[in-house]
Amino acid sequence: MNPSRFDTRDSAHDAEVEAQLCAYNSAFDELGLRFRWDAHTLALLATIDDEEAQIAAYIEAHHAHLLNAYSAGFLSRAILERKNARCPGRVSMRVENAPHPARVVQQPQMSSWRERVSYEMELPALVGV
Repeated sequence: MNPSRFDTRDSAHDAEVEAQLCAYNSAFDELGLRFRWDAHTLALLATIDDEEAQIAAYIEAHHAHLLNAYSAGFLSRAILERKNARCPGRVSMRVENAPHPARVVQQPQMSSWRERVSYEMELPALVGV
């Protein structure tokens, strides 16, 4: 195959990921949330099928204090609504975005996807803190 075709596909996918990240991060900012996602976060959350569930898992894992005032569903819907206003749809994350098998540490058995995402996330809870 022509190498330029791979470059074009990679560039298009990277642009799609960037657009999704920009939309999410703008939604967080508009709602006054101090979240900041990167491609690694998006790839980890992509293991959860539903976008609303992805957002809820992130909030539960890193910003559980917000659940004292709002439900995870309410926050997830508000974020997703604003995100989709900027960039509807969802990016398909590719296999190469997953951690390399040689670098994967044996993890204990997790009882739920929320627990798994909480365990796998390595980002600071708040940006700038």
